[in-house]
Amino acid sequence: MIYIIDHQDSFTWNIVHQFSKFDKVICSNYYDINNNLLDKSNVIVFSPGPGSPKDYPISSKIYNKYKGKKKIIGICLGYQMILHNEGGKIVQQKRIYHGFQSKIKTNKDSKVFKNNQYFKVGRYHSLKLMEPFKSNSIKITMRCSKTKIPMGLEDNKNQIYGFQFHPESFLTENGDILIKKILSA
Repeated sequence: MIYIIDHQDSFTWNIVHQFSKFDKVICSNYYDINNNLLDKSNVIVFSPGPGSPKDYPISSKIYNKYKGKKKIIGICLGYQMILHNEGGKIVQQKRIYHGFQSKIKTNKDSKVFKNNQYFKVGRYHSLKLMEPFKSNSIKITMRCSKTKIPMGLEDNKNQIYGFQFHPESFLTENGDILIKKILSA
């Protein structure tokens, strides 16, 4: 079972629809977490949402509780939340990417995707990871081919994955394949 935490984002139900192609999905509002179902889930997904990761302390507690115990996937704000909890600094970008398609490229640190693969993805974010970012286990595995902004992360040891972009967006080509590969990792 996949448990999606909705950070009150208009894209969340598109994400629910996408993930339900692969397993049973339960979605709860950030303010109404069902801890019993969360405990029973195999995968936790942190959805996109407004604001910044520090605005969602309950999600940070959930992340730290289940890190290394369940597969965790973060999308947009959820991706930023993972990095925030791993000591990364999330900052405002110069350019806002809302409804913008970018080409991203995978790198050799990815264990899920082949090196030097390109994907067209839909972006809806105004924040980004400030670099340099140091982590013992999290690797930045995707970058915007034009700006080099980090767009994907993997921690295969702890089964943590994230996308700065929206795999459920119509602007993302092959979004279902991206999710299937992460769920199969």
